[in-house]
Amino acid sequence: MLENKVCIVTGAASGIGLAIAETFINNRAKVVMADINEVKLKEEAKGIGAIYFVTDLSKQEYCKNLVDYTVEKYSKVDILVNVAGIQTVCPIEDFPEDKWKFMMDLMLTAPFLLTKYVWPYMKEQGWGRIINMGSIHGLIASEYKVAYISAKHGLGGLTKSSAVEGGKYGITCNMICPSYVRTPLVDKQIADQAKTHGIPEDKVVSDIMLTKAFVKKLLEPKDIGDVAKFLCSETGDCITGSMFTIDCGWTAS
Repeated sequence: MLENKVCIVTGAASGIGLAIAETFINNRAKVVMADINEVKLKEEAKGIGAIYFVTDLSKQEYCKNLVDYTVEKYSKVDILVNVAGIQTVCPIEDFPEDKWKFMMDLMLTAPFLLTKYVWPYMKEQGWGRIINMGSIHGLIASEYKVAYISAKHGLGGLTKSSAVEGGKYGITCNMICPSYVRTPLVDKQIADQAKTHGIPEDKVVSDIMLTKAFVKKLLEPKDIGDVAKFLCSETGDCITGSMFTIDCGWTAS
């Protein structure tokens, strides 16, 4: 279903981005993997047969360079998946201003810029799929994640606006909103979560990450890859502007 589709996947050196890139490659798409981690990115791209582009997407010009590189290589862009992001666990009063700006640049401005730059190519061909990697925290809030939650809520607005404008051109835009996924990003939170909440590290998963879920498990990156594939399939043609939740029942109550 994805044969010869040209896909850009950001944050692709590990975790969810890597799983989506691998899923697309396995479905015969052409994938450009983007990340700032050069060593890891090269290794993973070589392993799955994708090409890579090392970049810092918090910089506007590098967002444009990524799209230009893809078009020079393949003459089009069919699918954009915005995954790149970081997490910082910290009370509002202690949150560094420079970290706030960086997270907004990377997790909200970069998806806007990449959407803007791929838009003319998708519009011209009358088909495009944009997937923004959100979070359950793009729908609800938890303590000590002010920048992450703000960026993800903003990403939801970008998703809906893009869907409204893109429909008549055959462009869909959706945001995937999972609960906690077993990734390096989540693993790196454990020490900060333990310190901030005043609990042992071995209690973070059960007492913080899974406490609001009714299915008591961490999602796997492959789960998100399969949903991204579905949204790019013919079955997903009329799904746009959605906040596609995979949250183990978190928002059911």
